[in-house]
Amino acid sequence: MKSKYHYLIGLSVLLMFSCKTDNPNKEKILSEEYYSGGVLGTVFDETPLAYEQPTPVVEEQGFAVAFKFGEALFEKEFNSNATGVRRGLGPVSVRSSCITCHPGYGHGKRMTRYNSHEYGNGYLLVVTDENDNYVSSLTGMPQTQSVYPFLPPIDESQIQINWLEHTDSYGNRFPDGETYSLIYPEVTIPRGAFNVPMPDYYKVRLEATIGIYGTGLIDAIDDDSIIAQYRREKSLGYFALNDAKYQSENFIVESDGTSHPGRYTYGLTRGTLQNGPGANAIWNITNVTRSNRAYNYITVAYAKEMAGNTFIQSELGKDSATIYAELMSTNLPAEMTDEDYVNFMVWHRGLAVPAARSMDDKAVQKGKENFKQAGCTVCHRPSWTTGADNYSGDNLVKNKLPRYPHQKIYPYTDLLQHKLDMVNGIRTGWCRTTPLWGRGLSEICTGASEHLHDMRARNYVEAIMWHSGDAATARDKFHKMSKEDRDALVKFLQSI
Repeated sequence: MKSKYHYLIGLSVLLMFSCKTDNPNKEKILSEEYYSGGVLGTVFDETPLAYEQPTPVVEEQGFAVAFKFGEALFEKEFNSNATGVRRGLGPVSVRSSCITCHPGYGHGKRMTRYNSHEYGNGYLLVVTDENDNYVSSLTGMPQTQSVYPFLPPIDESQIQINWLEHTDSYGNRFPDGETYSLIYPEVTIPRGAFNVPMPDYYKVRLEATIGIYGTGLIDAIDDDSIIAQYRREKSLGYFALNDAKYQSENFIVESDGTSHPGRYTYGLTRGTLQNGPGANAIWNITNVTRSNRAYNYITVAYAKEMAGNTFIQSELGKDSATIYAELMSTNLPAEMTDEDYVNFMVWHRGLAVPAARSMDDKAVQKGKENFKQAGCTVCHRPSWTTGADNYSGDNLVKNKLPRYPHQKIYPYTDLLQHKLDMVNGIRTGWCRTTPLWGRGLSEICTGASEHLHDMRARNYVEAIMWHSGDAATARDKFHKMSKEDRDALVKFLQSI
C-alpha cells in the first residue's frame, strides 16, 4: 500500500473520518458529498499520489497483493523480449507503457508535437475518411511505434500539430470586460508518412486519454440505471441524444456472452470494465497477447505491406506468405499470463476516487448552486447509486474482482453522448459526458490541468466557453454571470 487512510463504514447520511490534525482524537463530521466514490471507493488524499490509491475494499477483500502486481503492469514498460516479465511488445504498438498516456493515472497532457515516447503524451490519432469513418487500413488507435525490422503504420516524425486561435461569438470577452483565450489543434500527416495504403481523402484529429481512477465504480452502476437516464433525458426533449446507442440490438457483446450499453470512452464503445479502456488497451496499445486475445492488433492492409517488403523478408529470413500468416495468426502464444491479466483487472477495478474537498466553503457552495442554475447538472449529473454489482465477467476474472454494491457516488456525468459542435471537434460529433470527479487535483497529480477531448481547454473557463451544441444554454448562462459567480463555479469544480 502506498499510504494508509482512516475511514469508517456507516449507513447514515452523515459520515465521519479521522482528520489529519495534531490531535488524533479530533473528528470532523462530513456530508456524503465528500465521499465521491462512496464509502467503499473513496480515499482522503490530496497529494500527487491521489489518483493512484486503492479503494478501502481492496485490502478488506484481500486484493492488496494482486493490486500491487497489477499496478506494475500499468506503470512499467513492456519489451520485445521473448521471455521474462512484461514481454511481447510489437510488432507494432501505440505505446510501450500505459502510464506514458496516463501520467499520474490521470488524463494526457496537451502537446505541441506528437512524440509517443514522451511521458504524458496521451494523444491518440483519429484518422478518418470523408464519411468520418475510421480509415480501414489503420487500426482505430493507429500505431507509430514498431519493433525491428517492421515499420510503423505511421511515421510519427512527420506528424504536425498546430494550435490555432479561435474567436467565439462573444469575442472571447465577458460582459464585465474580462477576456479569455480559445485554441484548438489542427493535425496534418503527409501521405508519405503512411506505410499502408490510404484513401484519396483523409483527415486527422486528436483524442486524449481520460483519467482512470474510479472506473470500477462506474462499472458497478446497473445497466438499467443507464437506460433509465437515457429515457429520462429523452423525455425532457432538451437534447438530441445518440439514440442508436441505447437500442438493445446495438449493445456491446462481452466475451462472456452478455451485452451491455456503452459507458466507457468518448464514443461509448465499451460496456464493462473487462471490455473497457484498460483491459482492451493493455492489449491493443502494446500488442501483448494473452489467452483471450491471441492475435495482433493490426489490419490486413498492414500485414500485406509488411509481408511484401523485401527488406523485412531478408531480415527475417522468411517469405511473404509466412510473414503474413504469422502476423495474421489468431492462435499466437500468450505473452501475458492469465494471472497477470487478473492482477491487472484487480488493480483497474480497485482504483479509488479522491474525496471532494472544501465542500463546506461558502464560495464552493455558491459555485455548486451556480453550476446547477446554469443547467450544467442536466448532463453532468452529480450522483449515481451503484447496483448490487453482480457482474462476474468471463471465466478468467469471475468472482475475482473488488465489488462496490449500493454506493452513492458523485462522478458528475450522465454517461450519455451529446453534441458539443466544436471547431475540429470529436469524430462523429458525439461525445460522452466526461466525469468531473477528482479533476481539481489534476495539476497536482499529472502536472497538467487541461480539459476536453483533445485537451484544448487550458482551464475550466476555457472548457466551459468551448461548450456549444447541447451545452450552449449552460455556457451562455455562465457567460452572463458576474466574475464573482464565475469564480465560485470554478472553485466548486476544483473541489469535487
